[in-house]
Amino acid sequence: MAEALLRHELRGQEQVTVESAGLGALVGEPASEHAIALMQERGVDITSHRAKQLTPELVNGTDLILVMESKHKRVIEANEPTARGKIFRLGEWQDLEIPDPHRHPRDVFEVALGMIDKGVADWVERLKS
Repeated sequence: MAEALLRHELRGQEQVTVESAGLGALVGEPASEHAIALMQERGVDITSHRAKQLTPELVNGTDLILVMESKHKRVIEANEPTARGKIFRLGEWQDLEIPDPHRHPRDVFEVALGMIDKGVADWVERLKS
């Protein structure tokens, strides 16, 4: 959801590429039905999304890595020390830890999406300026 919202909000910013990858991603799996439904309600289609694993190549090829929780940042930095200084939480500016709603009911996805909205809004403002 975060990838889709960030990409949607940054459309027209040709110098920005938005990708999503996970630490424990079930590679090739589609987005959950709750995520798809919530995004469709916003007019954003994520039905073609497929999960992929975060790799050293992805880490080294990026300028900015946004994570949902501080523990994700710690894991990435431990595995890829060169990533230090370019990893931030999506909710960094509100000090938000955004829990992964995977395998939870729709209401948990709705709460996570509300937090994602706040984080995306802040990052879009910063990335556009």
